[in-house]
Amino acid sequence: MAALFFNQALLPDGWARDVRLTIAAGRLQSVETQARPQPGDDRHAIGIPGMPNLHSHAFQRGMAGLAEVRGTTADSFWTWREVMYRFVGRMTPDDIEAVAAQAYVEMLEAGFSRVGEFHYIHHDLSGAPYGNIAELAERIAAAAGSTGIGLTLLPVFYAHAGFGGQVPNEGQRRFICDLDGFVNLLDASRRAVASVPGSVLGVAPHSLRAVTPVQLAAVAALGDGPIHIHIAEQTREVEDCVAWSGQRPIDWLMDHADVDRRWCLIHATHATPDEIRRMAQSGAVAGLCPVTEANLGDGTFAAPHFIGQGGAFGIGTDSNVLIGVGDELRQLEYSQRLARQIRNVVTGAASVSTGRILFDHALSGGSQALGIAEVGLMEGASADIVALDHDNAALVARAGDAVLDSLIFAARRSPIDAVWVRGQRLVSDGRHHAAEPIAHRFHATMQRLLRA
Repeated sequence: MAALFFNQALLPDGWARDVRLTIAAGRLQSVETQARPQPGDDRHAIGIPGMPNLHSHAFQRGMAGLAEVRGTTADSFWTWREVMYRFVGRMTPDDIEAVAAQAYVEMLEAGFSRVGEFHYIHHDLSGAPYGNIAELAERIAAAAGSTGIGLTLLPVFYAHAGFGGQVPNEGQRRFICDLDGFVNLLDASRRAVASVPGSVLGVAPHSLRAVTPVQLAAVAALGDGPIHIHIAEQTREVEDCVAWSGQRPIDWLMDHADVDRRWCLIHATHATPDEIRRMAQSGAVAGLCPVTEANLGDGTFAAPHFIGQGGAFGIGTDSNVLIGVGDELRQLEYSQRLARQIRNVVTGAASVSTGRILFDHALSGGSQALGIAEVGLMEGASADIVALDHDNAALVARAGDAVLDSLIFAARRSPIDAVWVRGQRLVSDGRHHAAEPIAHRFHATMQRLLRA
């Protein structure tokens, strides 16, 4: 049984001093406060829970920065998507595994301890199924296994190019499934993740534009894990949904699906106040990806209204253009400040730490969205723990909630010192233990992809 001792640590009921955690079989066996360190304890200054990353397309880490040149028309999500199609159109299984492993190393070094992989590349370069239908799901599982990150795999059902069952285009050839094929893929994916400790399997109907109502109902009925869906990310998507159905996307979903706590609505950027209310009441998690949403010019989710309605949210790194817990939470709050021209927006109350509100909501909502019941540094929970470097300039003399405020808003250099997932130490001195060989493979992969 291993033991960690922290001078201060964030527990579910708040900050505590002199915290001793014992770990057995990957879980927290005991949590003592006002304790004394014992011989052999691994001692650290500040401890916080690992953060869930509820939405990732790991392969897109390889194209980060490649879509920042303006085209002949105004750039948007839709022009960015064409760059993505070209990039994924030449990735082999080896490439996808190498890029995913690099992304997962960076997530762990940033303080993420579990990833929700929204996995929609299923077929070979021609669009034909691999002989092993779960070839690429196995590559994602291998990347998670080699890095140690917790994995919630979300195989994506993607059948159409637009609302009303439009025929898919050539750029989508590697994503497309029919229902029978998807059932087989899901079964094979279950076997693929079985080797990853603590793994969870969910499903992901890609979006309302990519599935028909009948297909949506069928996919949502598969299994009892999390259900994730892209929704209302772009104004054009909203307009197309209204033209097809007479309703906005979130309203349509609420009226035609049994949306509950298993669901995670990714982005939900363009939601009316009534849609916000309905989302919050359903118990679904809003899956916010503020850095990607800013990079793509999506817009700004009405977070204060949603939180005020009791809504749950988590954060994801989505396109992985930049990977960081603080980056996502800071961008979420700053987007609200810019839109409203006031400060400390998400707190909604006087004398409340903005960093604490952001962190607590993202931890709770992200865990719910990824199928994790026990949340944070508590007995019985997975031992997913982050130690912060108290010598980092941003954290000097900080205690309690000021740690989170400074971590999110004031840290120029990452204060992440060590990271444990299921009790296994994966990061020391801010560096993943397998960072060097994984980076070497990633560099070789990118050299070949970008020089092809």
